[in-house]
Amino acid sequence: MRRAPAAAAPHHARRLRRPPGAAAAAPAPALPALPAARRDASMDSCPAGGAGARSPTSDLNVALRECMAALDLFLNNKFSDALASLQAKTKDSMYHALTYATILEMQAMMTFDPQDILNAGNTMKEAQATCQRFRKKSTVADSINNLVHRQSLEHFTEEEIHAEICYAECLLQRAALTFLQDENMVSFIKGGIKVRNSYQTYRELDSLIQSPHYVKGENHLHFEGGVKLGVGAFNLTLSMFPARILRLLEFVGFSGNKEHGLLQLQEGASSYSFRSVLCTMLLLCYHTFMTFVLGTGKGNVEEAERLLKPYLARYPKGAIFLFFAGRIETLKGNIDAAVNRYEECCEAQQYWKQFHHMCYWELMWCFTYKRQWKMAFFYADLLSKENTWSKATYIYMKAAYLSMFGPDDCSPFGDSEAELFRIVPTLKLKIAGKSLPTEKFAIRKARRYLSPNPVPLPVPPLEMMYIWNGYAVIGKCPNLTEGMLETLIEAEEALARSSATELLADDRCVIKLLKGLCLKHLGKISEAEEHFNYIYLNEKKIKYDHYLIPNALLELAILYLDQDRREEAIKLLEKAKQNYKNYSMETRTHFRIQAALHQAKSAPENGMHSGASAVS
Repeated sequence: MRRAPAAAAPHHARRLRRPPGAAAAAPAPALPALPAARRDASMDSCPAGGAGARSPTSDLNVALRECMAALDLFLNNKFSDALASLQAKTKDSMYHALTYATILEMQAMMTFDPQDILNAGNTMKEAQATCQRFRKKSTVADSINNLVHRQSLEHFTEEEIHAEICYAECLLQRAALTFLQDENMVSFIKGGIKVRNSYQTYRELDSLIQSPHYVKGENHLHFEGGVKLGVGAFNLTLSMFPARILRLLEFVGFSGNKEHGLLQLQEGASSYSFRSVLCTMLLLCYHTFMTFVLGTGKGNVEEAERLLKPYLARYPKGAIFLFFAGRIETLKGNIDAAVNRYEECCEAQQYWKQFHHMCYWELMWCFTYKRQWKMAFFYADLLSKENTWSKATYIYMKAAYLSMFGPDDCSPFGDSEAELFRIVPTLKLKIAGKSLPTEKFAIRKARRYLSPNPVPLPVPPLEMMYIWNGYAVIGKCPNLTEGMLETLIEAEEALARSSATELLADDRCVIKLLKGLCLKHLGKISEAEEHFNYIYLNEKKIKYDHYLIPNALLELAILYLDQDRREEAIKLLEKAKQNYKNYSMETRTHFRIQAALHQAKSAPENGMHSGASAVS
């Protein structure tokens, strides 16, 4: 057992409270990135509704104005007001239907709550049906191709063009929900026809915009913003997929270019349109989450700060933006500042409790980085009681933190480490018929406690921290990295003193991997290389934790990339990709291998080097 650094007792029980006198959000430039309900001459000329017939263009103007006003309410934490302002027209207006479903999807993507995901999926399907009614009665691929090359622009009205973009967006968002439920992408590939329809539509609409025959409609900026959102999202996401998945997708016509995707989203984010905030949020997700969880930790945090700044100025209490502000502080290594931001986020609204849970998850990791096990346990306990995403993962983390308590530390609520680990396998949950990868990992690790005399896991929270990219965070803070290394050395010494078991090689290699990451970030390159090589050389001795070998090769490859040993790095990455299968977190590891290969192959051109861990 390890003694944790002293930690203050939680200053709240069920809800976060900011201490008196805490600083407010720093001022930011006044120029907002998202326009509120702007009124111009053309909009003012539209009838208020009810009396008299209106043209499709005036209906489109009114719908866009009302939907942008609803988004403004949503970003100001007035979630119920935003939904209420849209609901009455969701069967009659494509933009009301799309915006209503988009808000629910944003909720689902922020909370990961299974019921939220199901509700968002059903609502998006209904929105798609509404959009279908406004589409031209022909297939978009054929019609727009004819429109550009042979027919006049009269064949597609502005309303019909917007119907195409809204319909494609519904398909795109449904695909995103599929990915949220199934990291292995099986469902995504099975639903490839629908996804491909969306992809092809965006490609055709992008071609339309580039055509010299295209005449911009009154709401062109909103239409163009939708095209940039879709083209950018597809290119960026597809570029991240592992090679084995990409080959399947390319076979049916998909392709993705990371740089083009980022450029499209950046242009969409900087435009004055309905979709500018969606482009911004996707970029924020990419730079602060996707590049860490599914990449080598090379997200552009400075770009994320630049994107966020005007939104924090316009919405200083906006929960979504406070959350991203906290995440940015975390990635910069400013853990105390991150904690303050997450607390602000929880105080900002009480309508969506699940939003608090997202902050609790981040706070749990913040206190893990600081090795304040009691505080980390506190947030894992809150999540296990209030959130339904993965009870197995939350209970596993509670047990993991208990295992780090010192001999003089009292166990909160009388919880038993071994008993908590034993119930983890009974809590397995399936979403859309699929088990969560993190949950499967926790269950596999906890199974050893089903034995009458279990061999304790050496450092379970630090191992899970590797899965969620935590070593890339503490790597920016030498004091945090040194503290973590000290804890790992203590665990290694305790393991050396214990009796030999069949799990000894597994446990020793877990510690070696995590120590290697700490040593790398502290600049002790040769020692880090030795630790990663140790795992590969002891491959035959590992009994259960087979994920360690490909990940050790991955980390060694990234170490070589930092030293400009590019050819050696690529060989290791190919070995990790080709020679191992059926191990824990395999798909996530393949995403990271793909990101490292992309970095390796682009290194000679741009001179970029990684300072972060691939998985950690």
